[in-house]
Amino acid sequence: MTTVATTVAEPTRRDFLFIATGAVGAVGVASAIWPFISQMAPDAATVAAGAPVDFDLGPIAEGQIVKLFWRGKLIFVRHRTAEEIKTAENTPLSDLKDPEADSARVQKGHAQWLVVYGNCTHLGCVPLGNEGPYHGWACPCHGSIFDTSGRIRQGPAPTNLPIPPYAFLSDTKIQIG
Repeated sequence: MTTVATTVAEPTRRDFLFIATGAVGAVGVASAIWPFISQMAPDAATVAAGAPVDFDLGPIAEGQIVKLFWRGKLIFVRHRTAEEIKTAENTPLSDLKDPEADSARVQKGHAQWLVVYGNCTHLGCVPLGNEGPYHGWACPCHGSIFDTSGRIRQGPAPTNLPIPPYAFLSDTKIQIG
């Protein structure tokens, strides 16, 4: 009968140097590859441009129109007066070029707040607020007239001012996008 003696080798300095060299090499490769991987992500300006925008309605006085930008597009936020709301609600749809009820253009329970894109639907000009016979918006370039609900009433614009996606976070705060 033969007996085999087994011995367990103790780690040597060479083993330590081999492991340390491998670890340093792995860190070096990772740091060399990282810039190539991170450049594939969109930059901060691109991310911010598409991100939702929170907007505080508290400081907006009744009758005032505020302009802001979301995704590079102009947005009008209008705090409508009770008279403006009543006039917009009582406008017969037959008088409108692009018939749409006022209630379909505002969110339920928040009729005083109108949020629309701020470019004329004719050629993209920026209409002036609180102008024209309907005290809504008037396009100075080609004469399109919008009412206080952003609906086209006169002029060459084919459709109403579009409504961006938005939601009320509270009674005085909205999120666009």
